[in-house]
Amino acid sequence: MGRKKLTKQTEFNGQRDGEEVQFVFRRHIIAMRKGFYCLLVPFAVSSIPPLIWQSNLYLFLLPVGGLALGLLLFSYHFLMWRYTYYIVTDQRIRQVTQKGFFGTDVIELRLSKIQNISYNIPGFFGEIFHFGTIVIQTFVGDLVINNVDHPEDTYNKLQDVVDKAAGQQENYEEDNPEIA
Repeated sequence: MGRKKLTKQTEFNGQRDGEEVQFVFRRHIIAMRKGFYCLLVPFAVSSIPPLIWQSNLYLFLLPVGGLALGLLLFSYHFLMWRYTYYIVTDQRIRQVTQKGFFGTDVIELRLSKIQNISYNIPGFFGEIFHFGTIVIQTFVGDLVINNVDHPEDTYNKLQDVVDKAAGQQENYEEDNPEIA
């Protein structure tokens, strides 16, 4: 089974038989603010010498080099943001995190293990830019997802999926009393 684009996909690497993707989400673009700083700071710093010593024309190449360095650093942060995403299925939550250019971490959490879900919007900028933190509590610990885009919508979708999975689990246990 090949890897497909996540925006409109119905299957992913490691998907089980009969498992349906409910929705996919990723972190807010604000999570890339370090990348934007890495883009702007080298360009701004390398632009200072040509402004001070305007008679030396070769110094005007420094901002070009600063911009190239900034774009290289920005592309690294962009790739880390772009290839980190969360897949919510009818059975589990799968967190795929890009670590460097070649590393990937995958964490899976079964919906039946979730005890509680909560979200937090961190003040003024969180309200303006619509980002926040979602905390998924389980028996073994918490899964904290920072800088989620529209956390209230994602929270409501997660609650719906977990409630639906809990209802299916209860129905299964009622139909099969020898398991319970």
